[in-house]
Amino acid sequence: MLEIITSNAILARHGFFTRKGGVSSGIFSGLNCATNSSDLSEFVTINRRRVANALGVAHDHLLSINQIHSPNVLHVTAPLQNRPCADAMVTKTPNLALGILTADCQPVLFHDAKARVIGAAHAGWRGTRDGVLEATLEAMEALGAKRADISAVIGPTISQRNYEVGPEFFEAFIDNDPEHARYFINSTDDQMLFDLPAFGMSRLRRAGVGHTEWTQHCTYADPARFFSFRRTTHTQEADYGRLISAITL
Repeated sequence: MLEIITSNAILARHGFFTRKGGVSSGIFSGLNCATNSSDLSEFVTINRRRVANALGVAHDHLLSINQIHSPNVLHVTAPLQNRPCADAMVTKTPNLALGILTADCQPVLFHDAKARVIGAAHAGWRGTRDGVLEATLEAMEALGAKRADISAVIGPTISQRNYEVGPEFFEAFIDNDPEHARYFINSTDDQMLFDLPAFGMSRLRRAGVGHTEWTQHCTYADPARFFSFRRTTHTQEADYGRLISAITL
C-alpha cells in the first residue's frame, strides 16, 4: 500500500510519496523511483508505474528530469523523450505528472488553481540559494499564473536538527547574503545546524506566493518512511533510494 502525503493547499492531484508500498529491496527497500540508482531497473519501473497509477496518469506521463542543483526550469507540454538537465518543471497541460526525486533536498509542488498551472521543483541548498524557486514562479507566470494565487508546498526534507554543516558552508552562505545567518544555529564545536525548509519558505514568501508551507516531515529522522542521502552517508551504505513527489492537472 502506497503512503501519500498531501496538502489541502494544493487542489490539483498530487502527492509526496514515502518509501512505503514499493517492490525494491535491501538498501532501496520500498518505493525507490530513481532510474539512476543501482537498484534493479525492473523494480524502479514497477515503482514508478504504481505512482503513475495513483495519480491517474499513464506511466510514460510521469515525468522526471536530470536534476543538477541548478535554477533551470523546463516548460513541458508532452511526455519527455529524454531527461533534460533542469531542476524544475511547469505545465498547464492536463495529465502530465511533474515528478521530482529527492533524498533530503526539498521537493516543492506549486499550483495556481485559477490559472490551472502547476510546477514542481527540486530545491537543495544550492538550488534554493541560486533561485530555482523564483525561476519556477517566473515560468508559471509565463503560462498565465499569478504569484498571489500560487500555493507552494515543501514536502519531506531534512530538518534543521539533523542538518549539521561546517564553518565553510556557513561562511559561503553569509558571503552570499549576511541575512542568511538567521537560518543557522550553533551545534557542537565549530559546527552549525542549517534550516533548509525555513530558507525555502522565506524565499517563497519574499517572492510573493499566496501561500507556502512545509509538511513538517524530516527525511533523516524517519528511515521507515523516507530515504536520506545524509543518513546513508553516515551509515556508509553503498547507495540510496530516492523519494518521488509529483503533481498533475
